[in-house]
Amino acid sequence: KGLMFAAQLDKNSGMLFIFDKEDIHPFWMKNTLIPLDIIWIKENPSASSGQVVFISKNTQSCKSLICPAINPGSKAKYVLEINAGMVEEIGLKIGDTAELEA
Repeated sequence: KGLMFAAQLDKNSGMLFIFDKEDIHPFWMKNTLIPLDIIWIKENPSASSGQVVFISKNTQSCKSLICPAINPGSKAKYVLEINAGMVEEIGLKIGDTAELEA
């Protein structure tokens, strides 16, 4: 369900999806009311970090019955949704390391 129907997201907040295994995990924006930056992160099994493998910036909501999927084309273990514009604001790019804490 993710951030479907959420009217807002606090500036320094997000939603982290943790999948059972690293794979290609497409996302869509059906019934998502706010634009998002979506970040796919590959697991680094030897550390509590990962590598950014794909970014969808300023991903807009979809109000249609059929919504297109955003396919990263790269395997990832984690997907992070944050407010649109935050990727640019913090200067995040593909290949950067993401620190993951429990």
